[in-house]
Amino acid sequence: MISSPVRVGWLALLLFSSTASSQLAAEAVAPSPERRKELIHLVRQDCGSCHGMTLQGGLGPSLKPEALREKPVDSLVATIYGGRPGTPMPPWHRFLTEDEARWVVDQLLAGFPE
Repeated sequence: MISSPVRVGWLALLLFSSTASSQLAAEAVAPSPERRKELIHLVRQDCGSCHGMTLQGGLGPSLKPEALREKPVDSLVATIYGGRPGTPMPPWHRFLTEDEARWVVDQLLAGFPE
């Protein structure tokens, strides 16, 4: 049986680590200015080939803020990062990180930059 002080120590460590993990997830690192340019180009060219060059829809649905506003951010990030099996939406995890996918979603919700 584990002694009470040891149990309290483990509990404190567990609580601290889960709080720290939550804070890190909420404070995702923004891409560098150079990487932002690359991501903007990727969205305009690669995503635009299916979602329309102005992101208003094509083979894929519109990526305009009004079309995405009601969708959960985590779901949008997962769609970009992992794709959607059974649809033409491919996974992009080979080309960007999950934090970068979250940055792209934030930009799409704000009205994607030129």
